[in-house]
Amino acid sequence: MAANTRNDMEQPRNKVQSAERQASVESVTPSVPPPIPNAARRARAPAGARTGGHSTSGPVVEIDELTKKYGDFTALDRLSLTVERGQILGFVGPNGAGKTTTIKILVGLARPTSGSARVAGTDCVAEARKLKRLVGYMPDTFGSYDNMRVGEYLDFFGAAFGIPRRERGRRIDECLDIAGAGTFRDLYVEALSHGMKQRVAIARTLLHDPEVLILDEPANGLDPQARIEMRQLLLDLAGQGKTLLVTSHVLPELARICQRVAIITRGRLRAFGTLEEITRQLQQLRPMEILLTNADTLDRVADLVRKHIEPGAEISTSPTEAVVRFRTAQREEELAGLLAALVSAGLGVTQFREVQTDLEEAFMTVARSKD
Repeated sequence: MAANTRNDMEQPRNKVQSAERQASVESVTPSVPPPIPNAARRARAPAGARTGGHSTSGPVVEIDELTKKYGDFTALDRLSLTVERGQILGFVGPNGAGKTTTIKILVGLARPTSGSARVAGTDCVAEARKLKRLVGYMPDTFGSYDNMRVGEYLDFFGAAFGIPRRERGRRIDECLDIAGAGTFRDLYVEALSHGMKQRVAIARTLLHDPEVLILDEPANGLDPQARIEMRQLLLDLAGQGKTLLVTSHVLPELARICQRVAIITRGRLRAFGTLEEITRQLQQLRPMEILLTNADTLDRVADLVRKHIEPGAEISTSPTEAVVRFRTAQREEELAGLLAALVSAGLGVTQFREVQTDLEEAFMTVARSKD
């Protein structure tokens, strides 16, 4: 039994040593980046503070007219977008929309049919080897080896990245600390919960100190508490100057952390910008609400609204809520005139507001589009 246990423990070490030998013969392996600051003593760095030697000006991710065809099928159709340093971009779309194809090109695993993509000024096709130092990719599935402790698992990947043995231990501790997984080092990978594995996957993605993190469904399958913790972790990474591209079907989570959102369907970019900008792009009519002190004046308010907005506009009333709802293309100046008329008429208006569209609504608007 003791011999079997010793053999089991030797297997991961042999894998690590093999990976280390492979990394050592790669004479063109780029120099190892400086260690990640210790999370226990670092102050949050302003966005753009850590640049890896690249210019802090201009976008970190640049995609221009990116097209990918498989025979007669167009997986990507002239996709163009940019992401600034320290931003979190939510990359949203239904299955088969082209998200995975885009990611494969950004990490150097696929070549576009036409167009270009650059990460920190590095061409994703012409400089694919250099690209791997700049991008950290966390897939939606956690690949692991049996009978490996977390420390051995990360050491395996650190050796594959060519990080010298004397530095790997420190780098592993720092990345686990940043990911909130500092106590996991001696645990077996297969014994971890899903949420714990996601944290270890973040640590693995950070090992080589990439400038851009591409995270595929990082909150998938997490319980509410773990989602909150993952959300804060992503915000912290952006605060250190990392640029994040995050895919997720949990749209409310994305809306809370992303400065910008890109919605893609059938290979084409349908909307891009802040949530407010996307709402403007997708909806020419603004949803408005007028809340009243009581329902007795609903009809009078509806009549006054009808006189001030476009003919034929949809207007609805809710006696239970004492609310009048309508949609309009009018600007703030014109709506201010309506509000003044309502107040002058003494109709008991308590709130006059535009209803903000959430990310799920915006996504469904795009998904239902036939264009």
